[in-house]
Amino acid sequence: MEVINRYITIKNHVDGAPHDSDFDLTSSPVSLSLDPASGEVIVKNLYVSIDPYQLNRMKSHSSSQKSSEFAVAITPGEDIDAYGVGKVVASGNPKFDKGDIVAGLLKWGEFTAVKPGGMLNKLDPMGFPLSYHVGILGFSGLTAYAGLFEICKPKKGEKVFVSAALGSVGNLVGQFAKAFGCYVVGSAGSKAKVALLKEKLGFDDAFNYREETDLKSTLTRYFPDGIDVYFDNVGGQMQEAAVSNMNINGRIAVCGVISEYTDCENRAAPSMIDVIYKRIKIQGFLAGDYLNIFGDFLSTTCDHLRTGTIQPLEDISDGVESIPSALINIFRGQNIGKKIVKIAEE
Repeated sequence: MEVINRYITIKNHVDGAPHDSDFDLTSSPVSLSLDPASGEVIVKNLYVSIDPYQLNRMKSHSSSQKSSEFAVAITPGEDIDAYGVGKVVASGNPKFDKGDIVAGLLKWGEFTAVKPGGMLNKLDPMGFPLSYHVGILGFSGLTAYAGLFEICKPKKGEKVFVSAALGSVGNLVGQFAKAFGCYVVGSAGSKAKVALLKEKLGFDDAFNYREETDLKSTLTRYFPDGIDVYFDNVGGQMQEAAVSNMNINGRIAVCGVISEYTDCENRAAPSMIDVIYKRIKIQGFLAGDYLNIFGDFLSTTCDHLRTGTIQPLEDISDGVESIPSALINIFRGQNIGKKIVKIAEE
């Protein structure tokens, strides 16, 4: 038996902002008849993650492509992998049965053929929607949790600044920090987003960076006593401004530099004098570095969800054909929370 698999590819390398014309919706047959000894699994994709870092994989060159097995270059015409949740529809692997719900490295398409050794695990939804396991209970959540608690190590009452605070990671960083007992301010790109941060997610304050002409002065206004922790999702001028306002022994977790992804000239140039004399720690990281704490992260986050201390924030589009616009809209600042594409019903 065969099914037709529709999936997304890139037509060419994407070295600037992505456009619809950069992508193709193509199709090919997938056999559901597997040799029981093949070790292969066919997964019907249900939800797939859309993340800014994918754009770096689409470039003709990016240093990130050589630094992580999850960030390797994407060749035009080939299928594109991403974290997701799906359902096993055929299995030649004794670890998986038909009907199992799984999470792992799937494709931007309707089906994924997972080879032996591929990143795939059975998933216990624990009573939560499957989409949560792509975002808040998946790698976005782990990124926020690890960056805040393992790198920045906040203390109760400390002052935390989060850029791109309504993005997939930033909104969770702010909520984790508030639940822990910190004072939290976030930046976002519209008045509506600022209102969401304060009214729905419980940030102490927030500002629209598009309305500010001097970010250093802006942060001085919001943090008159300085910043202890900065969770950086954007890089560029915001990082420079944050460094100039950091307290002694401040900590910065560099999660993303989205301002550079479509404009390689827009690079941060923080004052290294400040870094030295304020003894500021600046550390980049990847969620995959912290799989050893996934159990603690999952337990803590589930507790927060059940008590309502943390609110999930999802932006879900429907259908494989919506994947290109989902990625494009992230770089236009149009997503609110975790961007996910729902491929199919369970």
